[in-house]
Amino acid sequence: MTQRPVMELASTIRHDGAGGVLDDLDTAEGTARWILRRSGLPAASLTPAQEPGGATEFVVDEEFRAAVIGVRRAVRALFARVVSPAPPSPADAHRLMPADEALALLNAAAAREPVAPQLHWPAEGPPAAGLLSAEGDPRVRLVAALARDAVDFLSGPQREQLRACHAPRCVRYFIRSHGRQEWCKPSCGNRARVARHYRRARNDDG
Repeated sequence: MTQRPVMELASTIRHDGAGGVLDDLDTAEGTARWILRRSGLPAASLTPAQEPGGATEFVVDEEFRAAVIGVRRAVRALFARVVSPAPPSPADAHRLMPADEALALLNAAAAREPVAPQLHWPAEGPPAAGLLSAEGDPRVRLVAALARDAVDFLSGPQREQLRACHAPRCVRYFIRSHGRQEWCKPSCGNRARVARHYRRARNDDG
């Protein structure tokens, strides 16, 4: 099942399987790889209304990487606010952006791209909504689209199902799919149960 873009962005910070944390966006090259693997990003479906001088080449530089990471920092700070009073992801709990700064950054990123709603209605099939962009730089479109998806998620009903996974070594946020779900995936549940059993056995021995 494909995750929505805001969840994929938040999950670029992940555990390495050995107690450490990996960042998929730690370099411009890593950021480019992440984007290329995410063909479902909403920016891919936006068509610029005009591009003076022809199509703009998509170049991942440090300025663009910083913009994507800025949106991610804002998202993870607001995710921590959503799951409170439960603890946030341990990956960045000690260095979260203040909530007011996160809101300002997210809204500013979403506003960088002027878009207009468009109705598409094929001869055979249901009508569908799309967006027409007046922004020629695909990097701006992608950052703005990530921010808009975060705005949509954080203001919608799915927000109530957001949880931080607290299985050993996991640092992910996830959307709970059923009422009793405690972990982001079965393997995390297995690790949590093993750790819980180990703690109980050690306490019994003591």
